[in-house]
Amino acid sequence: MNLNRLAYFAAVVDAGSFTRAAERLGITKAVVSQQVARLERDVGTTLLIRTTRRVHPTEAGRTFHARCLQVLQQAEDAFDELAQAATEPTGTLRIAAPNDYGTSAVVPVVTAFSARYPACRVELTLGDETIDLASGGMDLAIRVGWLADSSLQARRIGTFRQFMVCGAEFAGRFTAAEPQDLARLPFVANMALREPLLWQFSRGDDEHRAVRMQATIAIDATPAVLAAVRAGAGLSVLPDFLVRDELAAGRLVQILPEWQLPSGGIYTVYPAARFRPPKVTRFIEMLVAAEQTMGPVGEGREGAR
Repeated sequence: MNLNRLAYFAAVVDAGSFTRAAERLGITKAVVSQQVARLERDVGTTLLIRTTRRVHPTEAGRTFHARCLQVLQQAEDAFDELAQAATEPTGTLRIAAPNDYGTSAVVPVVTAFSARYPACRVELTLGDETIDLASGGMDLAIRVGWLADSSLQARRIGTFRQFMVCGAEFAGRFTAAEPQDLARLPFVANMALREPLLWQFSRGDDEHRAVRMQATIAIDATPAVLAAVRAGAGLSVLPDFLVRDELAAGRLVQILPEWQLPSGGIYTVYPAARFRPPKVTRFIEMLVAAEQTMGPVGEGREGAR
């Protein structure tokens, strides 16, 4: 299929004449007429009704014209993407991320990105409230957990596990054999979560326990919850990416490691668009690479997808 003939045909339909189409295309009327005639011969049907005053598409021509526009737009997008891939990131990259994952995982990537692409400035907004990307002028957001239905475009780049943890000294003050034993213990509730007190434990495929904790302290920022737990305030549930180093160093202890809490996703979320500027695509490439290199915690994390 000769794409030029599709472009000539679409131009004739849009302009309503061979002469005006030729002027728009910057070629002769004879070339346009010849190429459209060959296109009709290729497809074996009449696409245009020619009169002395105007050119009209046939019914088949109207349908074919709509398809031609789609094909030509896709071809244009493909060339634009190639051009963008060869362009270095510039301008300002605006990112929104939650406090915990943003501090532990996104900030190091932002630092590396800025060093690699000095012509691109980065603005990182950290917070546990969901930001409207369109009205907030954000290029992308990192969201952790479980996405609500949205008109935004999202890509899952990894997953995380949740652990019931406490400070090492606090762990020596009690014994627990079953998830229900935890309900009587001091608990630091993370009010940034939708359901900070009710936790679903599972062991294997058949054993499930729902435990409602009683909050002795309630905090609305995940890093602050970590600080309270580390100081001995009680138990709490925290994501693996935040407690990885704490567990490895022995400052925190995982409680009932044979029981699993629900895993969640790590997502990059964007406003609707056909394709992304280089500053967005390059940053996501670096973030995915960093996510893939994360070491295991407990039984390990799933890799980026």
